[in-house]
Amino acid sequence: MSWRRGKSYSQDLRERVLAAVDGGTPVYQAAPLFRVSVSYIYKALGRRRATGEITARPQRCHLAWKLEPYHQAIRDRVSSQPDATLDELRAWMVTNHGISVSQGGMWNTLHRLGLTLKKRHTTRPNRIAPTLPKPARLGGESSRL
Repeated sequence: MSWRRGKSYSQDLRERVLAAVDGGTPVYQAAPLFRVSVSYIYKALGRRRATGEITARPQRCHLAWKLEPYHQAIRDRVSSQPDATLDELRAWMVTNHGISVSQGGMWNTLHRLGLTLKKRHTTRPNRIAPTLPKPARLGGESSRL
């Protein structure tokens, strides 16, 4: 049985582990036998004693994305206004859809959708002067006198 992080143990395995411990198998022998941790067995025994539960509880932190229902609207907005900033998109979400989202949340949504925000094509270049001096003329004279 392979277990992955974030995935609950099967109900069958839970019942077999608890039955083995109830039958007299020490916890430190049952753990390697069923390929579970010792702390898992003690936690399962404690929860059964406290609440009577032996089933897995729902997983936490598996929330749906906040902006998932608005993905198509965001795509349309970015295609119609590709030079919008994250703050402008956030303000648009509040005014048009009534939903507030952080800057990181908006960036993550755009990243998931494969959308990028481009700089405006009409902006001036960073420098207006050449960055290198003119090369010297042939014949030994320098143009930088």
